[in-house]
Amino acid sequence: MEISSVTVFSEPFLIAVTLTALCFFLAIFSLLRSSSIPSPLSKFAPFHSNNHRDSGFSCNGSVSPSDSAPYLNGAASQMLDPTPPVPTPVAPAVLAERRTGSSMMEELVPEITTHALSYLDYPSLCRLSMTNSLMRKAANDDNAWKALYHKDFTLEQDSITPSNGWKAYYAATRAIVNINTEFFNIVRDKSLQSMSRFWLNADYVKCIHASGELFSGYNAVMQSWQIAFNWEQGLNFQVRDVRARVLTDMAWVTMKTYVDMDTGPFNVTNVFESHNGRWYMVHHHSSVMNGEVEQHIVHG
Repeated sequence: MEISSVTVFSEPFLIAVTLTALCFFLAIFSLLRSSSIPSPLSKFAPFHSNNHRDSGFSCNGSVSPSDSAPYLNGAASQMLDPTPPVPTPVAPAVLAERRTGSSMMEELVPEITTHALSYLDYPSLCRLSMTNSLMRKAANDDNAWKALYHKDFTLEQDSITPSNGWKAYYAATRAIVNINTEFFNIVRDKSLQSMSRFWLNADYVKCIHASGELFSGYNAVMQSWQIAFNWEQGLNFQVRDVRARVLTDMAWVTMKTYVDMDTGPFNVTNVFESHNGRWYMVHHHSSVMNGEVEQHIVHG
């Protein structure tokens, strides 16, 4: 009797052969599929061209995020999926909010900040106007400068409308107030030379001192100040309640000066004219000194 020999394979061997064959067929299928698909680098041909103006590089040599997306950590050999991602749908309300965001800010900033800006001083408000366009628009707002004018100078002149705006009017008023302060510094220093440059050399200038005497014309006014400065008795006075009004080429300042806080003030008016871009004094008027104050000064 003839017995046929049949080779029997173990179960682990059959599993291994099946997996090997499956991997082989998958490898062949992947190779055939990849050969029919264009190379991903073809989509990025402009990036590798010699025209670097559209390469996406910034001035410091770095790659912008839009062009570095296909690369992992900047390595060209490690390619990611070049297929552009599908954009996430955005609700119309969100798009409208994004489009109107800047305009809403421009509308809200003046309303919210005008009151806050009124607490800033002159230099701070000027520096704020140089930060960005929105703050420049808010810092140049007429209402902010009008509020600053009333805070620094006077609540008067609320009904006027300066031809060049409140910012320019504030600057002109500050300039006149500083010039008026310079006048009193000259009086304290008793500098006849500085006083001669301070007044306009004209025959219509006038000066009325606290003695009540009127001096008319430039030479007479300078002689009156020479006499006042030759008086050895020094004056320690304070200037209060300064109020200025500025026009195109004329300005006047009213104030109260106190030689002694217990004796009451002198009412003083200074008038200035602008010539060739410079302000000159043309009139000084001090209220008459009464006897009590005069004796108090002389006998100190």
